[in-house]
Amino acid sequence: MPVTVSPAALEGFIRDIFQAAGVSPADAAAAAPSFVWASLRGVDSHGISRVPRYVEMFGSGVANPTPDITVADTAPGVAVVDADFAPGPVALTRAADIGIEKAKAQGVAIVSVRNTVHTGAIGYYVSRIADAGLVGIGIAAGSPMMSYEGAVGASVATSPLAVAVPGTGAHAPVLLDMASSLIALGKIAQYKREGKPLPEGAATTADGTPTTDPELAKIPTPLGGPKGSGLSLVFELLTSVLVAAPILTSYHAGQKKHRQNATLIVIDPSAFGSAEEFAANVDATIDTIHGLPKAEGVDRILVPGERSAETLAARSDAGIPVGDKLWAELVEAAGTLGVAVPEAA
Repeated sequence: MPVTVSPAALEGFIRDIFQAAGVSPADAAAAAPSFVWASLRGVDSHGISRVPRYVEMFGSGVANPTPDITVADTAPGVAVVDADFAPGPVALTRAADIGIEKAKAQGVAIVSVRNTVHTGAIGYYVSRIADAGLVGIGIAAGSPMMSYEGAVGASVATSPLAVAVPGTGAHAPVLLDMASSLIALGKIAQYKREGKPLPEGAATTADGTPTTDPELAKIPTPLGGPKGSGLSLVFELLTSVLVAAPILTSYHAGQKKHRQNATLIVIDPSAFGSAEEFAANVDATIDTIHGLPKAEGVDRILVPGERSAETLAARSDAGIPVGDKLWAELVEAAGTLGVAVPEAA
C-alpha cells in the first residue's frame, strides 16, 4: 500500500536531500517545488520518483550540485543560460524567471538553456510563467531515447512540449504538457515499478520488437509516427542547434555524455491588446469547448490541464500517495545522506 505524505513535508524532504547531496540552499529551494508540483498533479513519472535518480546523478558526476550558471543577454528579449550541468529544475526555474522579467518589460522573451540534465516536468516552468499572468511555451531536447520513424533503435529524444495560458476568474490555466513519444520514458519506469503492462504500441525492445512488458521495454515509440519524430527533430534544432550545443550529431558520433537543452518562450498578452479582453476570450473559448456535443459514453469534455488541476486539488488536501518501492528508495537515499524522513500516513 502507498504511504501518504503532505506536500509541504515532501518539499522540505526533497530540499534536505538535495542540500545533503551538495546543492546550495537556494538551488535546493528552487528545485524541490517542481517535483512536488508534478506529483500533486498526478504526473508521478516526473515528480518525486525522480529524486533518487538525481541523487545517483550527483554521486556519479552526471549532474553538477554546485554549477557556475551563466546568463548571456544576447539581444533585447533574448537570453542564453548555460547551466553547467545543473539539475533541470534549478536551471529552468531561473530561465522562467528571467523570461517573465523580460516579457513584462518588452512584451515577449525567449530564453534558451543549454547543458542541463533532465529538464524535469516542463509543465512546471510554463505554469510558473502563467501564474505571472503571461503565456508560457516550453520545448526541450536530450539524448536519443525514442525511435525515429523508419529507423531501428534509439534515434531521437522524447522531446516534450508544454504550453500554459493564464487562468481567469472562471477557469484554471490551460496547460498542455506532452512528450513527442506515445509514452514518456519516466512513465515506463513507473509502469515497471507498479508491475503494470504498457499500452499497446507504446514501446519496443532494444532491437525494435514491440512489447507491453515494462521489464523489456527500452525505446518509446513516436506519437503519431512521423509526426512525433518530426517534432523531436525540430525541437532539437530550436533548442540544441540554436545555441551551438547539438546533441544528436555528437551522440550518434559516439559522444554520449548525458545533457539536455531547452527553450522557453514568454508572451505578455497585454502587448497585443487588452489583457482583460484576452482573458474574457479565453473564458469564452473554454466554455465553447465544454459545450460541444458529447460523444456516446462521454460525461465531460475537458481542456488540457483540467484533469490534473482536479488531482492537484485532491492531493493538496489528502496528501501525495507514494508507492512502497519509491518510498523505500527515498528512505534509503535519505539514510545514506543523513536526512531525516518525514512522517507518512
